[in-house]
Order: sequence, then structure tokens, then C-alpha cells
Amino acid sequence: MTAPFATGGALAGLDGIRHGFFGRSGGVSDGVYASLNCGPGSADDPAAVAENRARATTALGLPADALYTARQVHGTEAIVLDAPGAPRRTGDALVTATPGVALGILTADCAPVLFADPGARIVGAAHAGWRGALAGVLAAAVAAMEAAGASRARILAAVGPCIGQPSYQVGPEFRARFEAEDPANARWFAEPRPGARPHFDLGGYVASRLEALGIAGVSVAGVDTCAEEERCFSHRRAHLRGEDGYGRGLSAIALTG
Repeated sequence: MTAPFATGGALAGLDGIRHGFFGRSGGVSDGVYASLNCGPGSADDPAAVAENRARATTALGLPADALYTARQVHGTEAIVLDAPGAPRRTGDALVTATPGVALGILTADCAPVLFADPGARIVGAAHAGWRGALAGVLAAAVAAMEAAGASRARILAAVGPCIGQPSYQVGPEFRARFEAEDPANARWFAEPRPGARPHFDLGGYVASRLEALGIAGVSVAGVDTCAEEERCFSHRRAHLRGEDGYGRGLSAIALTG
């Protein structure tokens, strides 16, 4: 059995490249992890996580052992993979020019970003929470792709489901950090009513950072992981409810031939 997934507009229909943004459905996990939890760092049953990951990878037309996910730390380290089965490392950006390696990003409100240069046949992926996006993980991913032979003038990127602005209330110190980096970042914050705490547009900010890199095209899923419970896992939703765990959604991309 395989798992259903969505595709990103900028990456749709590329020959020899498969990608997918997987939601909650199609897996075997129970409870707060129901059902397609692909996060080995969760407290879910490891056997269920392994089965979920296998179903997702199979849906992309690849064997279960083709999937690689790193130990994500909200940093900017890029990992270049040249074969399946590499040891798990710490990093938040992944790049490969090797067919049969599925690059996977795990999220539960952060923004997953999938990249492809269809001309050079190089793909990438990045975990872009607010910390990583602000620190430069997207630039690190593009730089690693270029070092492998890609051209940013051909690179396409799709931003997957992440927490939406209506759900992402933050404190004034959070906003101040972004405006200190660039006063123009004020545009990514909104106040739903006078005097309310600001709400941050993570997807819009990530897209703007990608566009500033001069890549060929960017698409944004526009799915609010916190609000859309049936479709997505969400750390913030679990925290607000006092739940004792949460699943991780998988976004993956691979060269298939």
C-alpha cells in the first residue's frame, strides 16, 4: 500500500523527477501520530514509522531504503548525497545528483522546500522553520546545488504546507529580530486587530527569500498545517491542546532516471 501526496506547482510535470508533499493519511500510526507519521525522532512505534516511510517512498516509485532524512536542527548545514543508504547526519538542506536517492524533509509547521534544476538533473530539499530561513538555509541549499553543477537561473522551488499567518501568533521580540535583519521584513507581520500580538507569514517570508536568490520560479502550497487538522500534523496545535506528541509530515524529491 502507498500513501497519497500533493505536488508543488513549480515542480509539476518535470521529466525524470518525482516529488511529493505527504499529509497525515495513508499510514498505520495511531493516536496523536495517526496516521502517516514519518518522523523517527517522535515517540511513535518505530515499526509504524518505518512502514509509513516505506509507503511514502513507494508512492514515489522508489524502494523504501532510498529515503534519506537528516537530523534537523534549524541550522544551515547542507548535505550532499551521492548514493542511497548514507549514514544519518545533522543538517537542514539536502542535495543530490544521483538517481534513486529520495531527499526527505520532516515538518510539523515549518516550511518544507523542494528544489530542482531539471537541466543539470540536480535536486535539493530544505527544512525552513523561521530560524533556518532567517539564518540562510535556503541560500545554503542553492549554493550546494550550484557547487554540484546546477544553475540558479534554472532552479525551481516549491514551498510545501506550513503554518499559516492566521495561526502563527508571535511575540514582539520575534518581530524585532526580523526587522533588525531587514526593516522590510515588517511586511510579513500582521495585527488582526489594534493592539493584538503580531502574526507571522512564514510561507510568504520563505518565498521572498527564495525569490531574492534569483532562481527561476517559486510556488507556495498555501496550506495552513495548524488549521487543517485532517490533512496535516502540527506542533503548535499539539502544544495548544497539551498533547503529549505530534507526527511529522514528509516532503520528498528524487531523480528517478
